[in-house]
Amino acid sequence: MSIPLTYVRRIDTLGDMTDKTATEEFDLAFDAAYRGEAPDGRGARPPWSIGEPQPEIAMLIAEGKVRGEVLDAGCGEAATSLYLAEVGHTTVGLDSAPKAIELAKGYAAERGLTNASFAVADISSFTGYDGRFDTIIDSTLFHSMPVGLREGYQRSIVRAAAPGARYYVLVFDRAAFPAESPVNAVTENELRDAVSKYWAIDEIRPAKIYANFNGFEPGVAQGFARHEIEPDGRASVAAWLLSAHLAG
Repeated sequence: MSIPLTYVRRIDTLGDMTDKTATEEFDLAFDAAYRGEAPDGRGARPPWSIGEPQPEIAMLIAEGKVRGEVLDAGCGEAATSLYLAEVGHTTVGLDSAPKAIELAKGYAAERGLTNASFAVADISSFTGYDGRFDTIIDSTLFHSMPVGLREGYQRSIVRAAAPGARYYVLVFDRAAFPAESPVNAVTENELRDAVSKYWAIDEIRPAKIYANFNGFEPGVAQGFARHEIEPDGRASVAAWLLSAHLAG
């Protein structure tokens, strides 16, 4: 899951809301995006739904850095979960958007994947998976939640993590966004401070997040963040990739 690019003007009003109210507004925006109801791209898939794992996450998988049972935190349409299930992992995808989970379940059924399961959940307070996951992947979720929910999110995923679990976060770099942007992108230090309370950080390195704007009105990408157009036509935005593990 990532911030709905065409909802930037709407979520710009969330700064003065309580975390609960802001979360409800975000959830409504995301669910509408998965229904193809984005104001500037009706009928289009959300830009962050690129039909495959984000390339940075795909590289981790190819390098053998994803192991065991996997939690796909903020799974969206579940490209990451589905790919991992196809190569033999048992995966659980959690997302707050009911439409996203409906789509994910449908895609898993179409592919005959019985080792991929999905549920609607509040990622900042979910329970029921204590000590279960060997790997936790956050592919563009971190910047999509109100800042006030980060502590609850970290506590929830640590509770769900198995001893020695690995944690990967792909998140927008704040430097790519205008100062007034409502997107909760982070600096390297902000990301480190938020995660290091709970995890032993192995690396934070520059990365990219990719998006498709097919079906959206011209200018949507330009109004969102500084970006590049890649050879395949996708837009890419500067990001951070964090790798960490559960110590002890």
